[in-house]
Amino acid sequence: MSSIQIARFIVSFSWLYHGIAPKLIQIAPLEKLMTASLGFSEDMSYYITKSAGVGELLFGLLLFFFYRSKPLLILNILALIGLLLFVAVLQPQLLFEAFNPVTTNLGIIGLSMVLLNDLKNDAVTTNLKGQQT
Repeated sequence: MSSIQIARFIVSFSWLYHGIAPKLIQIAPLEKLMTASLGFSEDMSYYITKSAGVGELLFGLLLFFFYRSKPLLILNILALIGLLLFVAVLQPQLLFEAFNPVTTNLGIIGLSMVLLNDLKNDAVTTNLKGQQT
């Protein structure tokens, strides 16, 4: 399996897992903490968390199938930065926990950059092939 396919699987799996396990199957305590930080009622927090889970599931599927889309990869990176900032502002103590958003998000951003770099290399190779003919 190529490094590009490994990056593709890990990036999409991360979104799929974080949408399904801690939000759709059973809402994790940290998910409750994050939505409670926004000041919503318990019922509204439940629906926000479930909606976020569906959104992450759909985004993971989009990344799996359209991993060669530069705008989607850039949106992925921006979303991961935004989510990291969200945690930093609302629950900064979580940045110091084991398996925290810093290490998770930075790793996924790095793999997303590998995918973006592959697109850039493909464009250069295609350009060179076009110039040779």
